[in-house]
Amino acid sequence: MDERYDAPEVEARWQRIWEERGLFRAGLKPPDTPKEYVLEMFPYPSGAMHMGHARVYAIGDVLARYGRMRGRDVLHPMGYDALGLPAENAAIRDGVHPAERTRANIVSFRAEMKSMGFSFDWGREFATSDPAYYRWNQWFFLKMLERDLVYRRQGWVNWCPVCRTVLANEQVQDGVCWRGHPGVTQKLIWEWAFRITRYADALLEGLDRLTEWPERITAMQRNWIGRSEGAEVDFPVEGRDFSVRVYTTRLDTIYGCTYLVIAPEHPLVARLVAPARAAEVAAFAARMLRIGRTERTAVGQAKEGVDTGAFARNPFTGERVPVWVANFVLADYGTGAVMSVPAHDQRDFEFARAYGLPVKVVVQPPPGAAQPADPDAAYTGDGVLVDSGEVSGATSAEARQRLMAKATAEGFGRARVNYQLRDWGFSRQRYWGTPIPVVYCASEGTPEKPRIVPVPYEALPVMLPAKAVLTGEGDPPLAKVPEFIEVACPSCGKPARREADTMDTFVDSSWYFGRFLSPGDEQLPFEPKEAARWLPVDTYIGGPEHAVLHLLYFRFWTRVMRELGLCTVDEPARRLVTQGIVLGPDGEKMSKSRGNVVSPTPYVKRFGADTTRLFALFAAPVERDFAWNDSQVEGMHRFLLRAWRLSRRFAVLPRAAAEPGEEKFAIPTLRRAAHAALRKVTEDLERVHLNTPIAALMELTNTLSLCMGPEEQERPLREDERTALHEALEILATGLAPFAPHLAEEIWSGLGHAQTLLETPWPAWDPGLLVAESLVYAVQVNGKLRGEIEVPVTATREEIEARARQEEKVVAQMAGKTLRKTVFVERRLVNFVVG
Repeated sequence: MDERYDAPEVEARWQRIWEERGLFRAGLKPPDTPKEYVLEMFPYPSGAMHMGHARVYAIGDVLARYGRMRGRDVLHPMGYDALGLPAENAAIRDGVHPAERTRANIVSFRAEMKSMGFSFDWGREFATSDPAYYRWNQWFFLKMLERDLVYRRQGWVNWCPVCRTVLANEQVQDGVCWRGHPGVTQKLIWEWAFRITRYADALLEGLDRLTEWPERITAMQRNWIGRSEGAEVDFPVEGRDFSVRVYTTRLDTIYGCTYLVIAPEHPLVARLVAPARAAEVAAFAARMLRIGRTERTAVGQAKEGVDTGAFARNPFTGERVPVWVANFVLADYGTGAVMSVPAHDQRDFEFARAYGLPVKVVVQPPPGAAQPADPDAAYTGDGVLVDSGEVSGATSAEARQRLMAKATAEGFGRARVNYQLRDWGFSRQRYWGTPIPVVYCASEGTPEKPRIVPVPYEALPVMLPAKAVLTGEGDPPLAKVPEFIEVACPSCGKPARREADTMDTFVDSSWYFGRFLSPGDEQLPFEPKEAARWLPVDTYIGGPEHAVLHLLYFRFWTRVMRELGLCTVDEPARRLVTQGIVLGPDGEKMSKSRGNVVSPTPYVKRFGADTTRLFALFAAPVERDFAWNDSQVEGMHRFLLRAWRLSRRFAVLPRAAAEPGEEKFAIPTLRRAAHAALRKVTEDLERVHLNTPIAALMELTNTLSLCMGPEEQERPLREDERTALHEALEILATGLAPFAPHLAEEIWSGLGHAQTLLETPWPAWDPGLLVAESLVYAVQVNGKLRGEIEVPVTATREEIEARARQEEKVVAQMAGKTLRKTVFVERRLVNFVVG
């Protein structure tokens, strides 16, 4: 080895060797080889890679390299989530076509990932912007259309009246569009949606089997699906021939209902509002549409409402209750109307207090339970019914059953399971997305209601036109390209119009893990035999910000693929690893918009890829955030150089004569330290604890340094010492291999190995070396600690007690006193009770 460790040269050489030997390619081992599919959430190539990306891929790379050394057939692919709004917004801003920008960014991303030594199977690489990929988005769309899993509906969107276009949520801030135009409102438009709600129960039940997903993620999905069992009840509107239907999970509280609330955009509002209130209600509804759904229902948002002037009748009591509209009720959740029981719902209580509405208590805590102490809070628990007619005195559970039976028998109510989950609206008024493969034919329908005609499978893909009219204003971009939008109907051949909307990029990422199995397949999205081999993904790695939408769609799409015969699994990933974020130097999450991005490239050039990887892995446990710190990067670099220098020093130390010389270090101690480190690294890698194995390797390096310190440089090594040091250095190189693979290979090669570490089986530690030779006992007198003793593990109780009585402080405490008894806790303590 050279005097100086040349990281760029070493790393480039090993990357070349790995590639030439095809060591990252999956599927080359015998069919009965255990498989492991390691997948990181693929990146959006919006620019250069930063350390947030590097951390995710480093985690996956550690697991992939470790899996290979464990003898598994590892699939570790990489691709690009290349369609979407950021590239389109950048094109509008800079005048660069999204395809051109995306291609350039992918080239940059790929080069940076390769420079880090990530062990991706590059032969499976693809970008979702490739027609060969999004063709299958369209194929899935048609298959789902045949199964009535996709449909057209009207949905609310953000609308800028100045730009005359739909805006994404991130393009709106406080009612102002991203171009500075005020007056953004909500508009009802036609959109495409997937019937994900059909799978609500299956998705909910499946969470019980995801035992290797973080509990916080599965809890968030449960809450998002939001299954609840309750009742729908009709409240007849006074003086009208219709009712307001409400949904409630607390039918037991219906005798305490003092008002109804319906969503401002509910279609019944216009029919029931009193003429004198119409203008005020309309103005309130318009303001709510401008605010938007998310802000209206945000935690801590003030409760606002307007009295419609209408009254409904409680079907159980016959009492008149006023009907209000309020910001916290949404038209598409439940029935879009709620019965308000302010005594037993905190939100209703706050609204009643704000507007002077009555509060009627109908549930008391059960006997023996603490009474409500806060007069400014509702009692929301179950209890015993009071002032509730025929169910007074019943428990809440009993009352719900009896009231439900009555409502059902008399026809004004029914049991209902409800979900917070809504169908997935996926159409977007964008250019840079997958074209939706349908046309609208007026000849087979009418100009007002044209027939929707699917594009034939053999005509896929419907490709994006090269021409992109991107202004951010007016009609959707594709509607401005006549040669794309104007086509012949596939059914009748007469003039028709293509769909101008494109698919949301969540579609791309819902099934990409399957395309990696056979990315060149031209007959199916992927080969079912490959799916049988590789699915589910064994470890899926990505940020917790994707806990709900992406991961829910990911799971939904897998179920659809099973129904289509493409795979046999219900769940896409067995284990989910959610990493913390990397904070920039300013303590905020790294983001191009914040200008705090740290690129790995300068650090790779200065310190090497291994140092950069090691810092990203050592700075914090996988699931925790950490801040970028240059000084800690330098610390990792010093550790790696120390490991390399130790291996080099060993290589040049001379051998001793055959006769034994003076022992300079304890060989059993060194071997025990090496095998303890190997066990720690192995066990922690299995648990995806990645910072603690690095700490164990640092400790081993310290032990090696003590054994090969400066005083040993001139002394020849005996063969038994050389053997022990050689073994410890092999274990050090092996342990480093997943984390700092280039340096590990360099050390391994320097120890005389022709095969790479990736081709070398992971070693087993020797349990016999890890058996303790001594134990430490605490020594107490009358329960107070007076010292500690170290005794051989083979010592008898009598020997341990005799040794404990010799401790100086114990002798002093027992002097002149009578020993009453001795408390002996094996392997822990001795307590002398004296008096």
